[in-house]
Amino acid sequence: MEKQEQQNKGSGLGFFERYLTIWVALCIIAGVVIGQIFPAFPETLSRFEYAHVSIPVAILIWLMIYPMMLKIDFSSIVRATKKPKGLTVTCVTNWLIKPFTMYLIAVLFLKVIFKPWIGADLATDYLAGAVLLGAAPCTAMVFVWSHLTDGDPAYTLVQVAVNDLILLVAFTPIVAFLLGVSNVSVPYDTLFLSVVLFVVIPLAGGYLSRKYVIAHKGIEYFENVFLKKFNNTTIVGLLLTLIIIFSFQGEIILGNPLHIGLIAVPLIIQTFFIFFIAYTWAKIWKLNHNIAAPAAMIGASNFFELAVAVAISLFGLESGAALATVVGVLVEVPVMLALVRIANRTGHWFPQKSIQN
Repeated sequence: MEKQEQQNKGSGLGFFERYLTIWVALCIIAGVVIGQIFPAFPETLSRFEYAHVSIPVAILIWLMIYPMMLKIDFSSIVRATKKPKGLTVTCVTNWLIKPFTMYLIAVLFLKVIFKPWIGADLATDYLAGAVLLGAAPCTAMVFVWSHLTDGDPAYTLVQVAVNDLILLVAFTPIVAFLLGVSNVSVPYDTLFLSVVLFVVIPLAGGYLSRKYVIAHKGIEYFENVFLKKFNNTTIVGLLLTLIIIFSFQGEIILGNPLHIGLIAVPLIIQTFFIFFIAYTWAKIWKLNHNIAAPAAMIGASNFFELAVAVAISLFGLESGAALATVVGVLVEVPVMLALVRIANRTGHWFPQKSIQN
């Protein structure tokens, strides 16, 4: 643990990282307050949206991801593809376990335990939203969680890329099977735009920046000076993103507090459950911590842009399914930060030196 704390102090994130939980809480409150006092703020930002993807949020996520992409030595991407164990943990957890445990956990809570407070029809709608979240593992924010757990950036990139390829073919049949609907239509514009914005652009930016700086200043300047300029970029981008997201969702939070709390319970339990399945598996296989943590994070977090878009297209903007996917957005960051802390405190459970994974 002392070693991990020293690593955290040495990361240069300093003040923001040490008090991240407090900053997150303040930004969530600030977002809700801004949305209520200055409704023109979220209304104006909502105009800058394409294919259900908020462009202002996309820019901030880009800022979060870019510092991690800078760290990628592109020769290491090839080496990452030769280590299949981490990819196996990610793919099996995401596609053979996660959607089905999400369905079972959501049924238990929404249709059985919470039956006195949720009507049968509404419970079915909420269940649909939960399933959409469970079938859409993370594409963008996992880079942030990987960064905060000192994940291997090259391997994380490979994990995300493989996950996105599977998403193209597996999402529709899984959702159709679990929900018993035949008209599932994946908004490919949302999917492809998200991949371009959250993977391709920051990857290209990181590659070109790395190549240019090393060519003109040398590798020592790049690693000891240039990279340190971006130490706080990821955290600041995350906090600003929270303010924007919660300014959009303030009305929903204040208008449906009970149901939001009820929906959040199975989503939170599922997130922790999937994380520990992947994390424990990675420990049994003796994977490096910088591969194990991101592998668990991808399945634990969700591609909520896709889930929200599909919920709206299938069930409507005012549906319970759409509300459930929005709750997924609301609980995502606080829960994932808790998992980041767990991963950082248990890093000593895993090998730290390079092994064949």
